[in-house]
Amino acid sequence: MLDLQRLRALHAVSVHGTVGAAAAALGFTPSAVSQQIAKLERETRTVLLEREGRGVRLTDEAWQLAATAVELLAVVERAETRLEERRGVPAGRLTVAAFASAARGLMPAVLADLAARHPALDARLTEVDPHLSVDLVAKGAVDLVVAHDWDIAPLPAPAGVEQAFVGEDRCDLLVPEGHRFAGRAGVRREELGGERWICQPPGRVCHDWLLRTLRGAGHEPDIVHQADENPTLVALVAAGLGIALIPRLGRGPLPAGVVEVPLVPTPVRRLYALWRAGAARRPAIAETVRTLRAHWPEASARTVSPSRAG
Repeated sequence: MLDLQRLRALHAVSVHGTVGAAAAALGFTPSAVSQQIAKLERETRTVLLEREGRGVRLTDEAWQLAATAVELLAVVERAETRLEERRGVPAGRLTVAAFASAARGLMPAVLADLAARHPALDARLTEVDPHLSVDLVAKGAVDLVVAHDWDIAPLPAPAGVEQAFVGEDRCDLLVPEGHRFAGRAGVRREELGGERWICQPPGRVCHDWLLRTLRGAGHEPDIVHQADENPTLVALVAAGLGIALIPRLGRGPLPAGVVEVPLVPTPVRRLYALWRAGAARRPAIAETVRTLRAHWPEASARTVSPSRAG
């Protein structure tokens, strides 16, 4: 009989692409995942992973087995949901994926609250780019996702995935102290020509939003520095190397030398929780979504710079 945990390991590699990424998602070591798949190979007398450069690739037989794993894991999820629903309290393991600033600015308080009120619930967080997380929940790699979208890129809604609105995260223009915009009550997009920009890399929603918005206002953006993490972008602004548009969530207090200026109209990104429809009745899902919404007002209030608050 095929072992479900070994099938889960193979499924994780098929979703995440590498043994290391699958291990991180499952909370195991890469060695443990490799051992699970090696045992599955012996059970099935089939080669499932083949070396490819520094990584691995799934064989055709492995892809077929991974597809079977999806069906079996869905059956198990439905059974677990029914049991948890009958007990009426959040329980068991809940894997959550959130984008970086939500993982930093919202999830710590949410997870601590859940742990205090529901000791039978084992919620586990992984930081994942929002471009990838929706696909992960659709494929059953995680139970719940916290993702975001902008007006130019609505959040995709794959079949079998449900979502709930959590809140709106406002974005501000950050400029070095002494910049021509510093101290202004607001800056319109038409005024942004000729600036040196600090932004996330291409392919990120923030980068795409900046390009489309500035081009729509008649300006070709001059992006001089790129970095993945918002704290790095803020540090580059503090050094006087350019200006940036940064969401408030998880941004933290601004360092000396950085001034927050409202952009008019104010850019807003929307936060959502997403889960598979098959788990919609699970108390852990419902309670986590409720807790996300309950903590959002406080999380969004904390993001306002003290110099601009009130």
